[in-house]
Amino acid sequence: MTGFTDIRAQGWVARLPASWRPYALLARFDRPIGAWLLVLPGYWAIAAAAPTGADGIRLMLLFTLGAFAMRGAGCVVNDLWDRELDRQVERTRGRPLASGAVTPWQAVAFLAALCAIGAAVLFSLPTMAIAVGLFSLVPIALYPLAKRITDWPQAVLGFVFSWAAPTGWAAATGTLDAAAFALWAAGFFWILGYDTVYAHQDREDDALVGIRSTARKFGADSAVFVAGCYAATVALLGVAGLLAGASLWFFLALLLPAWMLSRQAQALDIHDPALCLRLFKSNREAGLAIALAFLIGRL
Repeated sequence: MTGFTDIRAQGWVARLPASWRPYALLARFDRPIGAWLLVLPGYWAIAAAAPTGADGIRLMLLFTLGAFAMRGAGCVVNDLWDRELDRQVERTRGRPLASGAVTPWQAVAFLAALCAIGAAVLFSLPTMAIAVGLFSLVPIALYPLAKRITDWPQAVLGFVFSWAAPTGWAAATGTLDAAAFALWAAGFFWILGYDTVYAHQDREDDALVGIRSTARKFGADSAVFVAGCYAATVALLGVAGLLAGASLWFFLALLLPAWMLSRQAQALDIHDPALCLRLFKSNREAGLAIALAFLIGRL
């Protein structure tokens, strides 16, 4: 994996003022896939439950802004925890905190600004959604610790990243019900699967520095594990559709993301980090297809 990195300092990031670029890279604005994956379970809930199209569009815009801010904040917290370890891993040694381009105190100030944006979005939502959203803050902060103490840090991430589903449901309806938690569970298994794929980029370096993951735990059996996670995702999406009163069109439309996830598990080669990254990123399209299925299910 010599020289492999997922940092993308080209494109629009390269056109930013030089003093801004390290912060854009620190928040992973060069790689918006993480923000997409954070917001998509919220899209599922909004697509399934928003009372009107206008409400749905407004909530999706708010959730998108909040996702970019809070995903950026999560990356800053992660890199503050991991800056010493990141210097020892090929893919991450160029990150701004690990390389010294941003100091810890500068990172903390940037974190405060991102959290202020996220808070402004959250507190514009109904009371129930605010309460649900606040519940996720502690596990967000603790996630970087999980990779040091358990083989299942991907499960901790799954708990956090899928929380946009019940938050989105509460924002759309003002309440929580069984469908919201079925969506959360579907998101949990989806994230458990795709983050196992992602973790295979660092499997060898992680073993050297003592970082634990489901990629290391399952090793050569990872494709089977990922396939099982994705099967659970599709099954739970079906349950959510039933509970939400979706039409037959939803279940027919769900065949597309089911096929996309199946193909991803079949294509996985844990010895090809670039392929692992491409498969991981393909979950944006799969997640959008799920949101589309919920929209179609309202016909």
